[in-house]
Amino acid sequence: MARRRAQDIVVARVGELVVERDPARPTGRLLRQGDMDASYVDLADVRHLEFDYLRWARLVLRAAGARRVLHVGGAGCALARALADEDREGRQEVVEIDPAVLEVAREHLGLRRAPGLRVRVGDGRERIAARPDDSHDAIVLDAFVGARVPRHLVTLEALTDAARVAPLTLVNLVDTRALDDTRAVAASLLRAYEHVVALGARGLRGAGNVVLAGAAAPLPAARLESAAAADRSPARLVLGTDLARLVGGVQPWRDLGVG
Repeated sequence: MARRRAQDIVVARVGELVVERDPARPTGRLLRQGDMDASYVDLADVRHLEFDYLRWARLVLRAAGARRVLHVGGAGCALARALADEDREGRQEVVEIDPAVLEVAREHLGLRRAPGLRVRVGDGRERIAARPDDSHDAIVLDAFVGARVPRHLVTLEALTDAARVAPLTLVNLVDTRALDDTRAVAASLLRAYEHVVALGARGLRGAGNVVLAGAAAPLPAARLESAAAADRSPARLVLGTDLARLVGGVQPWRDLGVG
């Protein structure tokens, strides 16, 4: 997650949603929800991604050439907006379940209509289920309730359906040192996709953000590894036998009443 800035200035407060100005970057706006940093947008530079995991996710999407991306979990729509600005002919669709979050984003985070960007209120899993086969190049799951990804988005059944819709699915997790969530979601992705990689600080040796990616075709591992290592918050790529060893015998999460 982004570093906490003790000197931030509150711009707006709506219930548990708080928008803060970044004193180190005058046009930077941080959205907090409860105790979590939910989004960060630079009002003057939409391509700037402050959160490390979003930069890592962008590296994967670029490497895969993904242009039609469905984003589940919007907040300030930072990644979708950055990608839409980079590729005006692409298609970024955001599904956010909380209309209050989008209202704050429009009012204080500069969220506007833009070429190639669509933002909708709705449940991400329902939106994926309604999509035709192969209708997207990638799905990005970046939704949270507190510090946990909603489990119904990352069960084996949910990720198998995501694989029907897109040949690439990325999942952002905030995990503990035990990596219990990472192991369970990776176990689902390993059944839904032929190829799975993980990006995280210190090679997943510690708490923090982990980006998991399931892909129908091999991702360019050497290029990804080099780009992630060069990020200002370097990440290491974990794949193959190392990822299989990490998952071990952990079973995927299943829908209620299944398995």
